[in-house]
Amino acid sequence: MVFRWYFPCSDHCACKRPDVTAKTVPVETFDLVIFGGTGDLALRKLLPGLFRRYADGQIPEDSRVVGVARDTLSDAEYRARVSEALAAVIGNEPVLQAKLAPFLARLGYHALDATKDEGWQGFADELLAHGDRIRVFYLSTSPGLFVDICNRLRAHGLNGGKSRVVIEKPIGKDSASAAVINDAVGSAFSESQIFRIDHYLGKETVQNLMALRFANILFEPLWNSNYVDHVQITVAETVGLEKRAGYYDTSGALRDMVQNHLLQLLCMVSMESPAAMRADAVRDEKLKVLRSLRPITAEDAAALTVRGQYRAGASNGGAVPGYVDELAALEAGRTDSRTETFVALKAEVDNWRWAGVPFYLRTGKRLAERVSEIVIAFKPVPHSIFEQTAGPVMANKLVLRLQPDEGVKLWLMIKDPGPGGLRLQHVPLDMSFAEAFGVHQPEAYERLLMDVVRGNPTLFMRRDEVEAAWKWIDPILAAWETMRDSPRPYTAGSWGPGAAVALIERDGRTWHEDAA
Repeated sequence: MVFRWYFPCSDHCACKRPDVTAKTVPVETFDLVIFGGTGDLALRKLLPGLFRRYADGQIPEDSRVVGVARDTLSDAEYRARVSEALAAVIGNEPVLQAKLAPFLARLGYHALDATKDEGWQGFADELLAHGDRIRVFYLSTSPGLFVDICNRLRAHGLNGGKSRVVIEKPIGKDSASAAVINDAVGSAFSESQIFRIDHYLGKETVQNLMALRFANILFEPLWNSNYVDHVQITVAETVGLEKRAGYYDTSGALRDMVQNHLLQLLCMVSMESPAAMRADAVRDEKLKVLRSLRPITAEDAAALTVRGQYRAGASNGGAVPGYVDELAALEAGRTDSRTETFVALKAEVDNWRWAGVPFYLRTGKRLAERVSEIVIAFKPVPHSIFEQTAGPVMANKLVLRLQPDEGVKLWLMIKDPGPGGLRLQHVPLDMSFAEAFGVHQPEAYERLLMDVVRGNPTLFMRRDEVEAAWKWIDPILAAWETMRDSPRPYTAGSWGPGAAVALIERDGRTWHEDAA
């Protein structure tokens, strides 16, 4: 049984007031340069996101998008690649089809090598010819090129005025390498110009978490160790390596997902109320959480962490190879790897609000389902007044689904309708964003790209946040190196190693599974 949340129209409803209907506010004219413009992220996420914003009228006609890569391509050839990538976005929608040609006309291409000086002066002259307009440099490349690109942007005068630089994770592989990158980028751009992107913070549900907590009195009084039993954060993928073998095998799930995505979600759940919805006020509170995380040392890493690696199994209706076999096919000669494709761990925030409340985190590839969600599990009622025949009284849960179907569920106990005595059921009040609002929900990159153009850093990581996250992750990495254990095997298409189940069940809890 599922109860939906509906929003009935009234004279005050937004749909009856043209002045407050959902609309997009155009940003200033800008140039956006994508380094790695022929790569997977650019073609699959960044350019489709920009196209959507353009189609909705948010991007001015005189703005430009420039792809940069080492491939030798003409503008026309690059536009053809982008057009092919946008086909899935456009589908059979006539409105989007009509917007394709004018959007492609905004696109240009430059062949540049980040490690060489050739071609940079002409590239700089073309951008500077447009005066001091907003210039966004998106570094959709390997982190090893961040320093070279930023140094050349500075050398050619492209780091001044309204220039901004966006850097993707991973920012380093540990504290030391992150400091090198941050120092180099910081020598070319001021901190206010640097946007360290984590696309999970751009998801509608993550932002709605702020609204649920701080725009309603219902939850905040209960948002503490007196009423919350534990918190679960799951980011599960069904895909394997895809085209990321070279990067992933030197990174692993802890660096790739936990250090950024999962810790940022943990911060959003557990942070104190900021003084205002201003960038530094929000990021100050997240930083306090990161600095309050109880360290996981070599002595307790075995009890508090689980790492795994998928073996051959079934996923998305077909047989799939194991990680090592997949790696060998992509990188000839590789026959083994100790890289983890799954991580589960138990974290604690040592402060007054959350003392004694465990945060269970898990993430992995080739899992049973593609899902990202946050579960706030409340404590059970202190005493049940109902007879045993009514059934068990289950604890309330607030479930925030980030993907694939963004929404919020509040699990409650209610009486089962009908005669024959009182029977209890555990059912969700269910709000699906798509059903409730009936409009296209901008993807995370759409929102974040426009925030960069506006110069709004609220949903981006500050340098001290990155440093604090690595400070907590480094001892776990060191402990794993000391332990020298191989990752625990798990079958592709499962929910990970059995040890991940034991991690939570030895505390008398279990991983959330949405059966509704």
